Amino acid sequence: MRRFRPDARTKARMHASGVLTAWSSAGTARAAVADLVRCIDPGLYAQLLVFFAPSIEAEALARELAAALPGLPVAGCSTAGEITPDGIAADTVVALALPRHGFRVVTDVIEDVREVTVESGAATARRLRTALERACGDRAEGTGHRFGLILIDGMSYREEMCVSAVAMALDGIPLVGGSAGDGLSFDRTAQLHGGQAYRNAAVLVLVETDHPVEVFRNDNFLPTDRKLVVTRCDPERRIVYELNAEPAAQEYAAAIGIGLRDLTPMRFASHPVVVRIGGNYYCRSIQRVNADGSLSFFCAIDDGVVLTVARPRDLVRSVGAELARLDEALGGLDLVIGFDCVLRRLDAARRRVRSQVEELYRRHNVTGFFTYGEQFGGMHLNQTFTGVAIGRPRVP
Repeated sequence: MRRFRPDARTKARMHASGVLTAWSSAGTARAAVADLVRCIDPGLYAQLLVFFAPSIEAEALARELAAALPGLPVAGCSTAGEITPDGIAADTVVALALPRHGFRVVTDVIEDVREVTVESGAATARRLRTALERACGDRAEGTGHRFGLILIDGMSYREEMCVSAVAMALDGIPLVGGSAGDGLSFDRTAQLHGGQAYRNAAVLVLVETDHPVEVFRNDNFLPTDRKLVVTRCDPERRIVYELNAEPAAQEYAAAIGIGLRDLTPMRFASHPVVVRIGGNYYCRSIQRVNADGSLSFFCAIDDGVVLTVARPRDLVRSVGAELARLDEALGGLDLVIGFDCVLRRLDAARRRVRSQVEELYRRHNVTGFFTYGEQFGGMHLNQTFTGVAIGRPRVP
């Protein structure tokens, strides 16, 4: 594995599959792109994926990338923290360059997910799947390994509708992704596609590769016997006003045994609430406490939903076991494109295991970002680690 070190603030790594990861802590769009182009030859790559801190101006980044890397398609989004092959980062621009050799890539954008319907979302996905078939040309069906990525505005409140429509129309191509973040500001996020920056958008990426791949999801919570029933809420804005017919924040605080004033993102990370769907539990993470005592959620919520307070399992052991499983299943991991919930990052810091999680990510070449929500198949999730693992090239 070859490493590039153009200067102290820029690093890059070439993986066995030909994927190049590069990252810069320059602090501005222009300076970061100037750093990255010293590592990236646009003629060698089919697609650039870019994950960037909200401190980087999205419009400037889109403009600088288009000017500096002509002909290289770019797809990306803002983050709630970045993940590089060196570990967890902040105020960084991270790029993954997928090579032309061994990868076929097509992309599209849903410019305003607030207006998306099942029909329009599915139509976009079908067009993109057809474009992938054309990009693959005469390659026989089944000779490649396919996956889809979705990078969607994490403040749109439309992830469920968009993701389910897209996944349904991909006809078996597995879909994973992350909701774009804005640090811990929860204000507005940005998406990049085709030389432009968008708000309230979803960027879709379909990939066929010669290398073995597997999409995955991993969480680290177990349900308890404490139940909270949503008795009054605003589903459109994901705000819960009452749980068990009591003020929502007050009832949640009582259920986890702390005072109302102690409710913080750290507490939400340590005491998630989950819903049971088809025999499995999925997290519905709390975003914040509002001034009126209501709770804003990262995921869809509705009256009558039964929430179960969960307790966390060992985060390090859970992540380590999943990455080891993927390594064995693929005959050796080359890299992982990962989407990890920002609340898991906060929980790792609170439990003082961040350095151990970073070491696991470094060991398995995880690159990606911390999210406001995660996608897996047709589902929008919280407090989960999802992604696609790419195996090392197999010798014939």
